[in-house]
Formats: sequence, structure tokens, C-alpha cells
Amino acid sequence: MPIPSKNKLELSDLAPLIHQAALNPLLDQEKLYQICDSARGFNFSGLCTNLNQLPLARNRLGSSGPTKLIAPIAFPFGTIPSFLKKVEAEWAASEGADELDVVPNFSALSQKQAEVFGEELASICAVGLPVRVILNMSQLNPEELSLAIDAALDAGVSGIQNGNGFGPPVTTKDIHDLVELVHGRCSIKAVGGLKTLQHALEIVKAGATLIGTSSGIDLVQKLRRD
Repeated sequence: MPIPSKNKLELSDLAPLIHQAALNPLLDQEKLYQICDSARGFNFSGLCTNLNQLPLARNRLGSSGPTKLIAPIAFPFGTIPSFLKKVEAEWAASEGADELDVVPNFSALSQKQAEVFGEELASICAVGLPVRVILNMSQLNPEELSLAIDAALDAGVSGIQNGNGFGPPVTTKDIHDLVELVHGRCSIKAVGGLKTLQHALEIVKAGATLIGTSSGIDLVQKLRRD
């Protein structure tokens, strides 16, 4: 996906980069439908919601269109057995998910068990949907981060996400570091504190190809007003 090169983002530049997050566990059906309608209306490239809301979101988004339905797997910390992650992924696929955002086995990573780390991701990739791996960069040292990216790419993932959104706001350094490690081999999704147009522009210019945020609707509405 092309990265906007102008100093000022245009609506047509920004909207296709956005994955709108709808992960609040207290989200009611009416509000979820409003978010789905807005995501589809603004041509966001993705909407990410929890497994409980997945069937409702699939029904509201319809079977076709630019907005992919994304299911988070083992979110937010990944601390469930690998076979349960596979079950979650298979169930999400059966309920109409288009893509998966997966929290990997950080315990294996911390013990430098790249094979175990990668095998889990390969098993989920075998479900047949595009998979992004969620790497909590703020908690990984450079060696662990490099190991995780190489193992994830070898396993077949199509994208890297810098974090689960619960840590500090994503920085341009975070994205620069991912760009250096990824070497153009996959997409880079930025999440964490993306609530202003200036922050979004800086992150996109740094090399992010996707933006995950709960503020996507606010961002494009502000861009329209400006």
C-alpha cells in the first residue's frame, strides 16, 4: 500500500491505512454496528473486534467490501496453550474473519526457543488466513525482537505489529527499528496511542503501512474538517 508523501495527509491517503479497533468488552451491539458502518463508509482497510463480537461484525460489514474483518487471537498477552490459539483461529475463520492478529509465545522467545515460537505461528498460518504477529516491542530486547521477526516470517506471517496497544504510545523509532529488521518482507502495523493526525503522519512517514487505532473515525472526521 502506498505511503502518503505529502506533508498533509489526504482522506484518500489515510483511510485505507486504518484498522479500526472495536475491542472494548463493554461495547454494545448498537455501538458496534455504528463503528462497522463508519469503517465501511470511510473505506478503512480493516476492523478488529473481539471473538464474541465477530459474528455480529461479519453480518454488519457484509460479505464484500474494502474493510477486512480482523480477529485477535490469544489477545492481549498470548498466555494460553498453543492448541487453544489454533482453536481460536479456526473458530474465527469459521465465523467469517478475513485476517488474524496473533499474540505469540513470548515465553518460548525469552528462552530463545525460536523453533517452538515459530511452530506455533506456522500452525495458525495453516488455517489459511493472513496472519499478523503482535510483538510487544517495549518488552523485548533487540536480540529477542530480531529473533521473533525472523522466526515469524519463516513461519509464514504476512505482517508485524509493534504491540498490543496496552504499552506506551508507538514512536517513530519503534517503526524505524521494525523497518530495518523487516527489510520489506511484510507489512508493518503500528498501534498504541494513535489519536492525533500529527502522530499518524509521523508514524506513516516512518514506514508504517497500517495504523491500528480506536480513534480512526475521529481522525478522518478531523481530516475532513481541516
